[in-house]
Amino acid sequence: MKTPRKLRLTAYFLGLVGAALFTALLVRQGVMSVGAAVATAGWGIAAVAAFHLLPILLDALAWQVLFPPGDRPRWQSLFWMRWIGESISNLVPSATVGGDIVRARLVAINGVPLSIAAASIIVDITLGIVTQIVFTLLGLALVINVTGRTSFVGPTLVGTLIGVAAVAGFYFAQRRGMFRFVSVIITRLVNSPEWSSLVEGGATLDQTVRALYGRRRGVLACCAWTMVSLLASSGEIWIALHALGLPASLVNALILQSMAMTIRSVAFPVPGALGVQEGGYLVVGNLLGIPGEAAFAISLITRFRDLTVGLPGLVTWQLLEWHRFWRARSVLASR
Repeated sequence: MKTPRKLRLTAYFLGLVGAALFTALLVRQGVMSVGAAVATAGWGIAAVAAFHLLPILLDALAWQVLFPPGDRPRWQSLFWMRWIGESISNLVPSATVGGDIVRARLVAINGVPLSIAAASIIVDITLGIVTQIVFTLLGLALVINVTGRTSFVGPTLVGTLIGVAAVAGFYFAQRRGMFRFVSVIITRLVNSPEWSSLVEGGATLDQTVRALYGRRRGVLACCAWTMVSLLASSGEIWIALHALGLPASLVNALILQSMAMTIRSVAFPVPGALGVQEGGYLVVGNLLGIPGEAAFAISLITRFRDLTVGLPGLVTWQLLEWHRFWRARSVLASR
């Protein structure tokens, strides 16, 4: 069985497992109770979707500061690129990384050198993981302070340490020239002179990545904007809690958001973290005294948000690609 087919089968299997878990949790909490809770949210669903544009904007600003001044796109352009990339990552099955590839392509199409476009995505992802680890530890500290419960501190810390080790290894590999190394391996496997330029491209990308890391002010500014974005995203949970008629404190919202994002990141092999995200909201919500059906409703509201914000993003991306395709076809036809 070929590797791509194995990967597809694995994705389908994990998707089925996630769907089964989602259904089991929904039945356990009561379909009618969860439906009633979601219906209670009413205006909150639209408000959460509208508010989500703020974290996307803040993420775009975090991305923008990584570019050298001479090649820095406008924040307005990066905003819609970030929006499209997130839409693809959230809604297209097994496309967690696909959204980042698309936004690298979009920024390159808009005039930024390909090496800088790709390097900015790599550095942005790395720094985003580091900042999210800090956000997770903040949420964990607040859980202990608010609830006094320490039962899941150990597993969370173990997961955090694994994440730190993984991102440290990824960063070290980037600094050591991983992309040229990979290019050399691919070129040798293909054994074709036509692929020799790939090595030069890998070396250029390595050099550009190191240059972006060397801009310390840009790196620190990216981390700061990303942390502001993560903190601001807690406002979505605050709106959902308020719409559901629950005690809406910013501390509870931050705890729910940090823990939910951590669980979703750990469950990245499962398409859309289906079922896993809901389980995370139920566990953390239980610690905070939030009824199970309400915690499940919060998860559904975030999924409605992804659809509301993401579907227009996917349509916009398709329109852009079709426009580029027909323009290229027209140029060829006129020759």
